[in-house]
Amino acid sequence: MQVYSPHTAVDCAPGGLGDWLADIVTGEPTTEEEAEEGPEEPQDEQPQPQPKAPNEDDPFLSPPKRPSYMLQHHPSQLSIRDKALHLNNSKHTRVPIHACKVSGYEKTGAGMGRIVRFSSPQPLLSIIDRIGLGLGNPRGFPIAIPQGKEASDINISSVAICAGSGGSLFSGLHDVDLLFTGELSHHEALAAIESGKCVITLFHSNTERGFLHSVLKTQLEETVAQEWEKLRAEEKKKQGLDEDYYEALEDDHVEIQVSEVDRDPYGIMINKTELQ
Repeated sequence: MQVYSPHTAVDCAPGGLGDWLADIVTGEPTTEEEAEEGPEEPQDEQPQPQPKAPNEDDPFLSPPKRPSYMLQHHPSQLSIRDKALHLNNSKHTRVPIHACKVSGYEKTGAGMGRIVRFSSPQPLLSIIDRIGLGLGNPRGFPIAIPQGKEASDINISSVAICAGSGGSLFSGLHDVDLLFTGELSHHEALAAIESGKCVITLFHSNTERGFLHSVLKTQLEETVAQEWEKLRAEEKKKQGLDEDYYEALEDDHVEIQVSEVDRDPYGIMINKTELQ
């Protein structure tokens, strides 16, 4: 058995976890019927950095495929069909917070975190709605806003995004209105709202798990199938193959499983008496 964990690489990659969260933040709620009509043209205000041409030795230099619409990301919620999220549908620009400096990746859009700047301010409540739809309709998540403000009165022009824990990555950012991440410390959140920023924290794993089912599963199915086909062809050319081994090579089936029980250790407990 072999285990490969590309955690940070997926966070950093163009089209990876950072871009997926940015797609959600810049999405637009729509109905399932509208989603079935098909995607519109991308709404990016300015062209994004274009990855280099496909490279067989390094497939991450090629732009990965990402979905255009999202209903629910978790298999147990796929029956919920009342609303969809049209991803990446608000005019904006985006750049990494810390651009990748590895040779060959400088102009691919790779890097840690993302900063999204909208062409026109977006209501904070709309962004909250997008995040809820894109991340599986959680029952609740922490939000911090400056004292004396009401969430319904706040508009957002720019968002800093980091999957997982964004405290160190957000350090030193001054010209953004909203920090969106999995978790921030008490003092980091206080410092943010004292400087006029808003904060949305979705819990660490909740900013990451949906990417596995919504994006990475499909990418892996395609890539693993191609690699398995190549390996099968190479192995069949060898002489003196064991009969059982040759029979295994005849099987072209590839299946990628995503855990349905792996989740963030934190949940939300709601007092039912408060709901009556």
